[in-house]
Amino acid sequence: MSNLSEIFKNHKAFIPFVVADDPDFDTTVANIVALAEGGADIVEVGIPFSDPIADGGVIQAADLRAFDAGVRTKTVFQIVEAARKQTDVPIVFLTYLNIVFKYGYDAFCKKCQDLDVSGLVIPDMPYESRDEIVPIADKYDIDIIPLIAPTSGHRVEKIAKAASGFIYVVSSLGITGERNEFFDGLKDLVAEIKKYTDVPTAIGFGVHTPEQAKTMAGIADGVIIGSAIVDIVAKQKQNAPQAVKEFTKSIRAAVDETEKANV
Repeated sequence: MSNLSEIFKNHKAFIPFVVADDPDFDTTVANIVALAEGGADIVEVGIPFSDPIADGGVIQAADLRAFDAGVRTKTVFQIVEAARKQTDVPIVFLTYLNIVFKYGYDAFCKKCQDLDVSGLVIPDMPYESRDEIVPIADKYDIDIIPLIAPTSGHRVEKIAKAASGFIYVVSSLGITGERNEFFDGLKDLVAEIKKYTDVPTAIGFGVHTPEQAKTMAGIADGVIIGSAIVDIVAKQKQNAPQAVKEFTKSIRAAVDETEKANV
């Protein structure tokens, strides 16, 4: 197992997301470093995929821009390798199962270990299929980070009991993308998860403002923000790193306010 869970023990975690090779190799490296410098606890790097079923229009468009830039799985590894020369921030990949399967489970997880990538979020992998990859990931100290959604129902218990690293709590029904309304049972969902595990929880999908981040940090152990950052990259392109850093600082401050309020 990785040390991801330890990150949440000291304070509420902020986990931002960027798409690899959007808009290009060097900017992605700079964005990862900017996120770390802005206060990210973990950086989630999306591996572009042709059919990202969990992602909304903003991230789908970023995937297409990355494909236009010529992204391949090996490119993503090279981006992380380059970023590792400047930062040791914990990194997890968001990927789809076919990418890992095609590369080879063992080879993919070994490469992650070599690059100090701590975990994988795989939205299209059902709980029942986890045994295909978990034993291999365990061999290389890689956490397979599960998602629990408002629709998980009776599956919450078994997903939570098998979790490691952290649990990605989906904030609402549907796909990623900025929103102003979230599932009104989030507090109860996180409380249900906590009945079965002490693995930390982080809420994502739709969170895009400091105030929302503060609210979600009050419910869970961490907050995940993706589309808002990807949108900054779409608008700023090669000038994105500074804007990404400033946005990260604003979210970091909001999440830290939650901790001060709970002291």
